[in-house]
Amino acid sequence: MRLTDIRSALDELGLRPSKSLGQNFLHDQNLARAIAATAVPDRTPFAVEIGPGLGALTTPLLERCDKLLLIEKDARLAAWLEGHLPADRAQICHADAVEFDWRPLMPHGPFPLVGNLPYYATSPILRNFLGPCSPVNRAVFAVQSEFADRLAAGPDSPDYSALTVRVQRLWSVRRERSLPPSVFHPEPGIDSALVALERRPPRHFLPVRAAFFDNLVQRGFSQRRKQLRSLLGIDRDVWSAWCDKAGLPTTARAENLPAERWIDLARTLDPSAAAPAQHDGERFDVVDEDDRTIGTELRSVVHDRNLLHRAVHILVFNDAGELLLQKRSAWKDRAPSVWDSSAAGHLEPGEDYAAGATRETEEELGIRPDLQPLGKIRACSNTGREFVEVFRARHDGPFVLPPAEIEDAMFFPLFIIRDWIAARPQDFAPGFWEVWKLLGEERTAPPTQGKS
Repeated sequence: MRLTDIRSALDELGLRPSKSLGQNFLHDQNLARAIAATAVPDRTPFAVEIGPGLGALTTPLLERCDKLLLIEKDARLAAWLEGHLPADRAQICHADAVEFDWRPLMPHGPFPLVGNLPYYATSPILRNFLGPCSPVNRAVFAVQSEFADRLAAGPDSPDYSALTVRVQRLWSVRRERSLPPSVFHPEPGIDSALVALERRPPRHFLPVRAAFFDNLVQRGFSQRRKQLRSLLGIDRDVWSAWCDKAGLPTTARAENLPAERWIDLARTLDPSAAAPAQHDGERFDVVDEDDRTIGTELRSVVHDRNLLHRAVHILVFNDAGELLLQKRSAWKDRAPSVWDSSAAGHLEPGEDYAAGATRETEEELGIRPDLQPLGKIRACSNTGREFVEVFRARHDGPFVLPPAEIEDAMFFPLFIIRDWIAARPQDFAPGFWEVWKLLGEERTAPPTQGKS
């Protein structure tokens, strides 16, 4: 979109660019095509654009993807876009990207995200879209130049911050190019930059509990000039031993720790990080076709020989009737990095289903709700040769998730799960397919018992 086109469209709308909304419209067509090529691989099925404005980036993006969702906060611009874009390929959503609910987009699978972000809302937009559960796998943003420096900074740099570490745990960050004020109308009073973020591959870093990690990093950077041990209140002996192992002086400050050292520190200080993804020494009851115990074997033997055994799945609903799904850790030996029931696990030798459900719910979610039996699933290939008893409960959290077993968890409306599992069954553990079938009418009628 050329500068004359932008001025003509603004005149047509009777609109003056809003400083409060950070409206600076890109008018360099070559740059728009270059940004689109950086953000979206050719022949991408689906992509999302934040803050399309008058569509300067939208047209080159539509040349590279089949369908595009545009999130525009200004109702006047959203209405204008609806009249100027192909309705079969471009969906315009009048919404604030800071509060946008991206859960209905899960059926689209991993997708790229691109946007010319307003400076005042950049951090909250990143918090909304770039978390562990988000379906975004690549993000390319035009942001304030100083903000791009913070995202891409390395340790021992004045730009290195809590934001840097939190983002770089999940994303590799690259500053692509500077964007001078002259490529926008009106020209902003500060320089901009294009930054590209790629989601890190599974197992790039050891697992940590996201909430614990983010809180630890935020506290660590709260007083940059203060030494970490005193700032975080870490036991002197624990700190000395950790610094010796990490090759850092005991006088280290927050800015001295690269992301991997922050991860190691969080794992050292968080008791929940000690639990392994699975226990090779576990023993299970082996059962016959009628679910009667016939012996006991090691976990590895049970799985290697495909012996019949027992497990439980727990479905936790919140007060809104949404179902909590866990994203399994990449460190699980079976079905890593896919979505599953709220909690699930094998029975211990001699344990009944109700006792196993209570134990697994406490171990995986850190709660002890009232559990109601929902039904039983016969052992089959999808359940991994497990007889499964399914229970349900009501709880709004918060939850304490063992990071080696669960990367994160999130509540989803049942209709989203229905569409998602139909479109992308590979996103779910096979055992959950059977649990979902068991729900039947429960898919639209969550439990009505009061909160536990």
